[in-house]
Amino acid sequence: MSEEGYRAMVEELNRLEAVERPKVIEAIREARDKGDLSENAEYDAAKEAQAMLEMKINQLKATISEAKIIDTSKMKSDIIQILSKVELKNVKNGMKMTYTIVPETEANLRMGKISVGTPIAKGLLGKKVGDVVDIRVPQGIISLEVLGISIG
Repeated sequence: MSEEGYRAMVEELNRLEAVERPKVIEAIREARDKGDLSENAEYDAAKEAQAMLEMKINQLKATISEAKIIDTSKMKSDIIQILSKVELKNVKNGMKMTYTIVPETEANLRMGKISVGTPIAKGLLGKKVGDVVDIRVPQGIISLEVLGISIG
């Protein structure tokens, strides 16, 4: 994963542990103070929120502990690989697009970051500027020409 993606995950983990966890604990305490727990929907909802939060915290901790940060300064920009920023042109309609190929945990289509596991990214890996690639997507097959490759 990228250094940026790693930092974002660590920040999210810190926020969940320092801000969200105390909020959930307080909600449970308040619900408990209202009396009979057997018929207390507020208590049940707070306990469920706590379970979901702890699951998310544990998933983030596992991902962070297994993360391998890629040093982009040692990457070459002559072929498409993970963390490559790729300029493409749809051969059929001439539409241009730019994507950065990232690990699944960093994918965000609105920001132009596509997961390395998507059909488009899989089809582009290992290609060079000038290559035309036919990629099968749910709508059929698209032909994309690689216009440029940069890192990050």
